Amino acid sequence: MKEKLVSKITEEILAFTEARPVPVAISNRHIHLSKDAKEVLFGSKPLSVMRKLGQPGEYAAQETVRLFGPKGHFDKVRVVGPERAHTQVELTISDCYHLGIRPVIRLSGDIEETPGLYVVGPAGFLKLENGVIVAQRHIHMSCKDAEKFGVRDLQKVRIRFNSGFRKGILGDVLVRVAKNASLECHLDVEEANALGIKNGDVVFMETGGI
Repeated sequence: MKEKLVSKITEEILAFTEARPVPVAISNRHIHLSKDAKEVLFGSKPLSVMRKLGQPGEYAAQETVRLFGPKGHFDKVRVVGPERAHTQVELTISDCYHLGIRPVIRLSGDIEETPGLYVVGPAGFLKLENGVIVAQRHIHMSCKDAEKFGVRDLQKVRIRFNSGFRKGILGDVLVRVAKNASLECHLDVEEANALGIKNGDVVFMETGGI
């Protein structure tokens, strides 16, 4: 029993001393569109870039849509480009309750057996049969960063934070490795507000425990 306790404490100390700083990007509700969905909602005109985002090639578009669920709706939900293979709506848990749909926490792209809703744009509307997720908190990093940090794609890590309002540890953070990815920890606005974390704040990734 004593040996297990010593081992656990040692693991915690090593995790803390090997923590890696990662900048935070916070996301509010938004939608990614497939090419076909974009044309239904906005016609043939390309999406307009409002501002670039942290991940290479991604941007917040000028265009917005309306989302309708069984119990409520949201106006001016931002489109995030570029176009993707599948349409995906990313909400917070509270957003899902407002719309009257079941919240499902998933990694981006994993949309099988997820809820759907109606999406309305200036040129038309869509009934999505699936594609609505609450995004699993995650850290984007390049292959070079993953090698440096000693982690692999889809590995679970945790983050230590001290926002000035609160401090603590969040587990169940998934690593997303891609060749040209920029180092960023992605939290949704609901998580960030609860912890007092702001865009551009730094958290510390730890590989000990989940």
